[in-house]
Amino acid sequence: MSSSKRDLLPGTLDLLILKTISASPMHGYGIAQHIKRLSRDVLQVDEGSLYPALQRLRQRRWLNAEWGQTPNNQRARYYTITAKGREQIGEQEAGFDEIVVAIRRVLRGAT
Repeated sequence: MSSSKRDLLPGTLDLLILKTISASPMHGYGIAQHIKRLSRDVLQVDEGSLYPALQRLRQRRWLNAEWGQTPNNQRARYYTITAKGREQIGEQEAGFDEIVVAIRRVLRGAT
């Protein structure tokens, strides 16, 4: 697998999106760029994964969306996190931490 394209564990993208917009509303491109930048280019979210995830999170009422203007004067849909979405961050982070610890245990045991 190329270092520029890594698969995420199921549910990880949802958590990354929620965490990203928990600080401030953001449009889809901005969310993808934020994740890419903070992961130092390890995680690159393509549109084919991002927009279905955003739609799924809206259907779960974990985020809202409304149209706005980007700093470049482009029309874009901005996403904001809901109270229910903030609750999910805590729950999903705990679950993710358990998975990471379990994977590390297996990898260390395999060496």
